[in-house]
Amino acid sequence: MKNALKEMRKEQGWSQQDLAERLGVSRQSIIAIEREKYDPSLDLAFKIGRVFGASIETIFTPEP
Repeated sequence: MKNALKEMRKEQGWSQQDLAERLGVSRQSIIAIEREKYDPSLDLAFKIGRVFGASIETIFTPEP
């Protein structure tokens, strides 16, 4: 799944650690999601959306 997490995080001026703390996950989880090596659970995807004030469809897009 493609995502805009890294770009959105940088727009906020947050480090990977900052975002991880806001979401209650490890920095390694953020790295894996940003590198598209790991798709977050639905619960985590909604948390990410809430942190950025965006819909999950804005952040994550399925690959064809």
